[in-house]
Amino acid sequence: MAKTKPQLSTAPLLLLLFLLLTTTITTTAFSFSRSYSQYKTLFSLSHSLLTRVSNLRASRGDISGSNRAKLIAQKLERGLGFGFWGLSWSVGWDYAINYAWGHFDYRELYGAVSEMNELLRFLGELTRSGSEIERATWVAGNYKNVLSVAQSVLRRLVKVFRQSGPLKEVVETVQREVVEGDLLRDCLELGSNDLKGLVQIVKDLASQFYSSSSSSSTASQDDYNSDL
Repeated sequence: MAKTKPQLSTAPLLLLLFLLLTTTITTTAFSFSRSYSQYKTLFSLSHSLLTRVSNLRASRGDISGSNRAKLIAQKLERGLGFGFWGLSWSVGWDYAINYAWGHFDYRELYGAVSEMNELLRFLGELTRSGSEIERATWVAGNYKNVLSVAQSVLRRLVKVFRQSGPLKEVVETVQREVVEGDLLRDCLELGSNDLKGLVQIVKDLASQFYSSSSSSSTASQDDYNSDL
């Protein structure tokens, strides 16, 4: 009687994949929990700023633009409540599935962080304006340069967060409002520290993404080289 060739069980491979995925997601979730205060502040500043933008647009008669800003603010307000951890988990899952395996465009992310430093320099000048007239004069003289840097940052982030998910959705929503809704000019006209604070937190988080991703990439490359 002919012997049949034993079938190689796929169970160990599936178990290994499951453990790798679980470890990545757990590590990512823990990283997000450590940044809890940053994310809460990010949500709070975004909500405050977009509410003020909504009111500013309404005062100019831009009801459509006001409603768009209000809708985003309302979504952020829900995120500030008990839904925050669910939203954080959703973003963490997005990162773990789409980006934690090194699927980052490191050059674009590094470029975005560098340009956000330039953007912070501009905003630092604006926040030092002592009156509405000084603020309006500064915006008139510097808006094109600030807009150019902000658009470049957003283009880079769109390339970085290119997979469908919450991270891509957030970046594309902001990019659309900046390009089509003149969001940046509205924020500059309000002249508060909210925008500066937002950019600072986003830059810090992007730097964390870059550090963790580049470290993973270096480790993977070292493992590859050691096998050669």
